[in-house]
Amino acid sequence: MTKRYDHVEVERTNGVVELRLHTAGGPLVWSPSAHRELGHAFGDIADDAEVRTVILTGTGGSFCTEIDMAAFHAERVPWHVIWWEGRRLLQRLVDIDVPVIGVLNGPATVHAELLFLSDIVVASDTASVADKVHFVSDVVPGDGVHLIWPHVLGPQRGKHFLLTGATLHADELLQLGAVNELWPASELHGRANEIARAFAERSLSTLRYTRALLADPLRRLLHEGLSHGLAAEGATTTRG
Repeated sequence: MTKRYDHVEVERTNGVVELRLHTAGGPLVWSPSAHRELGHAFGDIADDAEVRTVILTGTGGSFCTEIDMAAFHAERVPWHVIWWEGRRLLQRLVDIDVPVIGVLNGPATVHAELLFLSDIVVASDTASVADKVHFVSDVVPGDGVHLIWPHVLGPQRGKHFLLTGATLHADELLQLGAVNELWPASELHGRANEIARAFAERSLSTLRYTRALLADPLRRLLHEGLSHGLAAEGATTTRG
């Protein structure tokens, strides 16, 4: 039985599992509870032998554009806890052993990189991405974005993206090859499910071995650079 989460709505249909991230039924607001919970949710899906394909998406007209800074300040979580949670958040996502389809449903200025760990990314024609929470906010971009964006955009463009806080809109993302397809918002969910259903018809051995091959470069990147990056990011925070 699927666990209930505060920030992840889970829907299952014939081996296709859709993970829809949200806060109180609306777009995801990044918070300590979201940071803790997503790693557990991704791990539960990774450990589920009945899953054949995963769709990862947001809620409403944006993916994630807000951070609940008051909650982070109130909890005063020690950085070693953030480091521990942050490693598992990304590692357990790439440990899902079947194809993952990322659905960029709108603007994403906070943790858009989660969707770009997918094998295929389809996006709304209203979508955009930026990193507004790290370097341009005087924080080291070390929680995996330093690995994922240069991998997705290319080394020079990825560094420029992180250092300038530049916004990349849907058409630019398509031209750069960062997303695979653009769709009107009204058609986006249907297209993602069409792809997922087609994948789910393949044998589990094909699904699992293919995902393993495609995700291995990302797993190596995270293994080699995520711990150091998180430690460096922690040096620019007020947490202990």
